[in-house]
Amino acid sequence: MGDVTQLVINTHGSFIKKQNNCFLVKNEDKVFEVSEKKVESILITTSATITTDAIKFAVENNIDIVFLDNFGDPYGRVWHSKLGSTTYIRRRQLQISEESEGFRLAKGWVEQKVENQILFLKDLKKNRPEQKDELDDYIAGMEEMKAQLEALDGTLDEMRGKIMGLEGMASRNHFGALSFLLPDKWKFDGRSRNPAKDEFNCLLNYGYGVLYSRVEKACIIAGLDPYVGFNHTDDYNKKSFVFDLIEMYRIHVDRTVFNLFSKKQVMDSFFDAIPNGLTLNKEGKAVLIQAVNETFEKEISYGGRNIKIGNTIQFDCHRIANSLIGK
Repeated sequence: MGDVTQLVINTHGSFIKKQNNCFLVKNEDKVFEVSEKKVESILITTSATITTDAIKFAVENNIDIVFLDNFGDPYGRVWHSKLGSTTYIRRRQLQISEESEGFRLAKGWVEQKVENQILFLKDLKKNRPEQKDELDDYIAGMEEMKAQLEALDGTLDEMRGKIMGLEGMASRNHFGALSFLLPDKWKFDGRSRNPAKDEFNCLLNYGYGVLYSRVEKACIIAGLDPYVGFNHTDDYNKKSFVFDLIEMYRIHVDRTVFNLFSKKQVMDSFFDAIPNGLTLNKEGKAVLIQAVNETFEKEISYGGRNIKIGNTIQFDCHRIANSLIGK
């Protein structure tokens, strides 16, 4: 098995039990033993079996067990009843949000988002010489916002409004540029949510929803508290930390949606009219989900090795969790 950090038990009828002081796993048609030293967490879906002995063995070795529903979303977890890593991570998350370290982290995520947007527009500029000048204007505006972001210093409480304001202006430039590049039929006027006013936003909103559940899952698996946000503060039971982190990954959805339009793969039949806007129907969802999944399967260079875009989210969450507890 090489080095396993996450043991995923996800097929119908698969099981995990304790045997000879290690885990015995039957997954698909394979049966194998794995040492507890190689496992950081066990992810187990419905219609699989885990014995109480295996649960106890995992807990004694500080291995988190996360239970996932049919959609792959976490609905529960088991961890060490002594003050475990998760509790400590969450305590630090609360503390750090008040400190300069929290400010630097949170601002960094937004800078990353704006940088992603700039790089995307620069990519688009390469094969569009006739639109270069307008794109250069949009990009220059965004580089200015990014420079202002980088110059900010202080605490989150003082600076949250400024961070969000600059982020908003950068996004307006970014989406303005994307709309400018679309054929007249698909141009749109800024972002719109619940409901989307146009086809582009309709696809974008649904794509962000798919991304949201991925980021939430990565947060929970890494032991981060989805509710303790830095930039997005904790009102109304919103999973505000997920909204903080999702900013770094929105670009993958932006690119996917834009590419569907530029490859002429978007059809009028994807959308249904609802009061004050549009909604994406079953046909549209199927096309978008397939495109988003293909994006997540692509490999990019990350920390010196090639990993799938979809997996970068989990790596980042583990890295943030470890940085909170000084690992």
